[in-house]
This record gives sequence, C-alpha cells and structure tokens, in this order.
Amino acid sequence: MQFLYRLEDRILGPIARLIDGAFISTLARFTFFATIATWLWSSALTKLGEGFFGIFSPSAGAYIQILPKQMEAAGYDPSQLGAFSKFVVLLGTWGEFIIPALIVVGLFTRAASLAMIAFLFVVSFVDITGHAADALTIGSWFDNVPDAKILDQRLIWTVLLLILVVRGAGPLSLDALLDRRSQP
Repeated sequence: MQFLYRLEDRILGPIARLIDGAFISTLARFTFFATIATWLWSSALTKLGEGFFGIFSPSAGAYIQILPKQMEAAGYDPSQLGAFSKFVVLLGTWGEFIIPALIVVGLFTRAASLAMIAFLFVVSFVDITGHAADALTIGSWFDNVPDAKILDQRLIWTVLLLILVVRGAGPLSLDALLDRRSQP
C-alpha cells in the first residue's frame, strides 16, 4: 500500500504543486465569471428601472424578487413600501452588479468573495421563504440528485468562493497589480 501511495505522489504530486496557488485562484475566478457572474448580471438587469437612471430607481420586478412577501402585502405597489425596503432593494440590485464585477477583475477579491457568500445565503433564504421554493428546487444533500438549485448548486458556489477567500485573486488580477505597485 505504501508503494502505491508513493507512486501516486510521485506522479500526481508535481501536477498538484503546479496547479496549487496562483493557477487555482485564477481558475476559480474564471469559473465564477463563466457561470455565476453572468447569471447574477442577467438577474440584475431585470431589476433596473427605465432609462439611464434606472440604476437608481429599481423596477417593480426588483421589489417582487427581493421582497416578495412585503410586495404582496403592499398590493404589488412599491410606493407603499418604506424607505428601508427601498434601500434594501437598491443595495440588492447594485450588489448583483458590483460584487461579481469585483471578483471577476480581482479587486478586493477576498472581501468581495465573502460578500458574495453572504449574498448567496440571503438569496437562498428569500427563495425558500419568500418565493416558497418547493422541495425539488431546495434539494437535499447526500441524495442521488446532485443538481438541486438551492442546496446543491449554492454549496458548490460557496466552496468555489471560499477558494478565493483563502487563496486570493491570483496573479492575473487587480489585487496582484496593486500589490506589486505598493512594494518598494
């Protein structure tokens, strides 16, 4: 058994050392960009109000997506919601644009990744409680269905983001560029 272990380490060890560190961080950011960021940006676009200044005046759909129960109670009229609710929707909409962009370009990557993990927890909570996601959509860990939209997918996304929290953005990032410029 020791022979097999040493053989495996001799063959795969150099590959693991090559991939570890900078490459894995860059790959994690690329994967985030190719899958999650584009989904978030598409979602954020549905929340914008009309015209150029729609970024400051989210659509009714934004309120329905972010605060479904409050909108139902307000007769689906955003003007019936308080200032705090409007602030939450505005921040949620901006968060869907800004946090993924920071991760993709690799700026404040660790903090942005932590913020994105928190964002995913909030989105999951709203999906389950506010939008009454069914059991199939929520899913279950340790079952034979690995693609439930909430528990399975978002666990994988969280682990991907944790790589960036632990490892940082990698060498092809604004974080690395700024770090190099700050060195004497």
